[in-house]
Amino acid sequence: MISSSPPPDPSEYLDDPNRKALELDFEARKGPALFRWLTVLMEHLIATILVALIISVSGNVVGRALFNRSLPWADELARMLFIWLIFIGAAAAFARYEHIAVDFLVRRLKPRAAHVLYLIQHLIIIALMGVLIWGGYVVISRSTGRTAILGVPWNLINVSLVLCAAFIGAVAIWRAWRSITLIRTGREA
Repeated sequence: MISSSPPPDPSEYLDDPNRKALELDFEARKGPALFRWLTVLMEHLIATILVALIISVSGNVVGRALFNRSLPWADELARMLFIWLIFIGAAAAFARYEHIAVDFLVRRLKPRAAHVLYLIQHLIIIALMGVLIWGGYVVISRSTGRTAILGVPWNLINVSLVLCAAFIGAVAIWRAWRSITLIRTGREA
């Protein structure tokens, strides 16, 4: 006999109710306003960088194809923009909980147990971001050169790593604090 029950709603598997307390909700204005504002700013910056990247690479392709000459600065600019795009995109994705996650275990746990795991996760993230900030500072303090064609200081490119790690670390600290509050009180702060 074939069951006539409707198939389960796929959104049930995509939404983790335990994670809701840790999300930056832009529509409901939930979460620190500074993080929400910075995330929206990063998303606009991502769009701007992406447009500049497309124009730079397309201009170089057209120059090579039609005029048999490339723009010497286009590759260097594209490389710099891509580095910034990666790090700003990583920070914005982290703020919106859009990184890939394996959370099938956490979804099956009660909220307190889930937030213990989230707390451990965010403590690890905080530690790793601390290492990245320290490493980025070392790289910035040692790099004194400029790019070959545009003459842009390497520190302007390398600072993208430090800014990304600082933002992710700050959001992780906020999420760790929210998890601690939920673990202690049993309800959302």
